[in-house]
Amino acid sequence: MNKAELVSTLAAKVNISKKQAEDTIEAFTDTVMQTLKAGGEVTIAGFGAFSAKQRAGRMGVNPQNPSEKIQIPPVIVPKFKAGKALKDILKGKK
Repeated sequence: MNKAELVSTLAAKVNISKKQAEDTIEAFTDTVMQTLKAGGEVTIAGFGAFSAKQRAGRMGVNPQNPSEKIQIPPVIVPKFKAGKALKDILKGKK
């Protein structure tokens, strides 16, 4: 499902216009991104939790010259942990 399909589905389920649905999705994604950028976490009960975690720096190999070692710097990456309700649905329990 892409963003346009999500907008259409959300608009039909909640009985709002596609523009309102698109604005809602934009507001949600913007809020999640700004919260993660500030070091916070967004938790939706039953669905899951969005967070940011720092991946440690490490030594890697240059793919163009495998004998050359390169330093890969630490980086902050997004993380999602699925909630119980989401896991149960995917396992076919509900």
